[in-house]
Amino acid sequence: MYICYQKPKLVMKEFFKYTLATVVGMIVVSLIFGILGIGSIIGMLASEESTKSVDDNSVFVLSLSGTVQERSSEDILSEISGTTSNNIGLEDILSAIKKAKQNDKIKGIYIEAGMFDAGEPATLQTIRKALVDFRKSGKWIVAYSDTYTQGTYYICSAANKMYLNPIGQIDWHGLSSQPYFLKDMLAKFGVKVQLAKVGAYKSAPEMLTAEKMSDANREQVSEMINGIWSQICEDVSASRHISVKDLNDYADRLITFAPQEDYLKYKMIDGLVYTDSIKSIIKTMLKVDKKDDIKQLTLADMANVKDKKNEGGEVAVYYAFGDVVETTPDDMTDSYIAADKMCKELQSLADDDDVKAVVIRVNSGGGSAYASEQIWHAVTMLKSKKPVVVSMGGMAASGAYYLSAPANWIVAEPTTLTGSIGIFGLFPDFSGLLTDKLGIKFDEVKTNKNSSFGTSARPFTAEEMSYLNSYINRGYLLFRSRVAEGRHKNVNEIEKIAQGHVWLGKAALSNGLVDQLGTIDDAVSKAAKLAKIKEFHTYSYPAKTDFFTQLFQDKKHNYLDEHLHAVLGEYYSPFMMLKSIDKQDAIQARMMFNVNMK
Repeated sequence: MYICYQKPKLVMKEFFKYTLATVVGMIVVSLIFGILGIGSIIGMLASEESTKSVDDNSVFVLSLSGTVQERSSEDILSEISGTTSNNIGLEDILSAIKKAKQNDKIKGIYIEAGMFDAGEPATLQTIRKALVDFRKSGKWIVAYSDTYTQGTYYICSAANKMYLNPIGQIDWHGLSSQPYFLKDMLAKFGVKVQLAKVGAYKSAPEMLTAEKMSDANREQVSEMINGIWSQICEDVSASRHISVKDLNDYADRLITFAPQEDYLKYKMIDGLVYTDSIKSIIKTMLKVDKKDDIKQLTLADMANVKDKKNEGGEVAVYYAFGDVVETTPDDMTDSYIAADKMCKELQSLADDDDVKAVVIRVNSGGGSAYASEQIWHAVTMLKSKKPVVVSMGGMAASGAYYLSAPANWIVAEPTTLTGSIGIFGLFPDFSGLLTDKLGIKFDEVKTNKNSSFGTSARPFTAEEMSYLNSYINRGYLLFRSRVAEGRHKNVNEIEKIAQGHVWLGKAALSNGLVDQLGTIDDAVSKAAKLAKIKEFHTYSYPAKTDFFTQLFQDKKHNYLDEHLHAVLGEYYSPFMMLKSIDKQDAIQARMMFNVNMK
């Protein structure tokens, strides 16, 4: 037997040579696939961003499902990984409806209504107005649902024809607001919340400090939900030719559980059909053969349809929605109006000679009073250089009204929640939890009478609370004076409509808090008029983050929190307020109000 031996050094040399070749090969293959992958993604994005051609006799399919916010979030990496929540941008919906109206090749809109959360009634009204305006062009709208929620029915009532699944439902029961109170629950854990506030109607803290609604809050909430419901019934009555009295009667009788044939008898719908029959109805509307395919355009397709933009000066539309805060928090799951960021961006718009006027689109219940004051100053500086018009969305209340007040002109929807000119401070007292529940004992040595102010070992003294109340009151007086200055009124006039009172847009027009009822398009037209430009185009700000910036930026996400938002719905905001109560600014200019529109 012949055995061949190799020297050890030669064996190791061969081993390293082949190992190195393998590693290099793996690196090269990884780079090739990485380049191909990035190239595919870039190609995909480029194709999505390219101009979409529209075939003749097309239909825009508007799917009403998911959650609406003012602007859709740009997160390409999450879209690729499939971890994004189902958020829709109101900006995208309104733009798509306008493009569909202007494009002669698009003959109509088909609305497929599902579980749709628009947040505030004014957002529903904004979409509905856009659809009503679309019909003025002579084009048609057809709506279908297996079950119409109260909100989707309100939107879809603008359609020429409404259809329902033969075993479907129409939820129609009226509006309600069910505030809940956590004072007793917190007490079980030994936690109390100390409150300093100005404004008899300033009800946001009641959740943590009371056991039921105050008389003032009950009064204003009753005014709001009755005003909103009245507007909804008037709009549906005009479109469906059903009297307001009958609509209220249907709500009282809870026709949600009525036989489906009754919906036809009540004129709530135009037909009972299964999903597969809708295609035939649409083809009839399009006047095409039953064998032909329907040429459809989705919301994503409409984003890439060329818009008819006017030449001339630019009217910037700046979107400000979410809680008002000093700086953007680490978690990027929610939208925020961050004072440090917004002030810089408004300064840039002020310095941009191409921008002739600015529309600030506000949808917020407020937040930090300090941050609101900083943005108020930035808006004032912007106004000194060019016209500023505020377009109010679902809410523009408390701190959000604070930052809106200096604008040249304010436009609101009839159901916008606004005003709430008042301030409060919530100061949690954990001493009961620490001492009584956990058995922690404290001792004390101090140099001055108030050296231990703010400690967790005890609640505030009466003297300390007097200092806090004085501090809060100064904040309120400043807030009130800012509004008086912006609205060209004296402080006594403002005081009569302040005290934390929340107003619907329709009432705010009467009391002088807003100048006009209308849409964001009305606000843009007013801004152009103030800037004295006949030809203009709009551009949205802040600019959305591009792909490569998103790829390399260090952006934190909390997908569990996104799912929590989806589950809690209207209760998410108060939950997050409770969760972060010890991290919030001492002075809050915030409104809390929930209307059950589902």
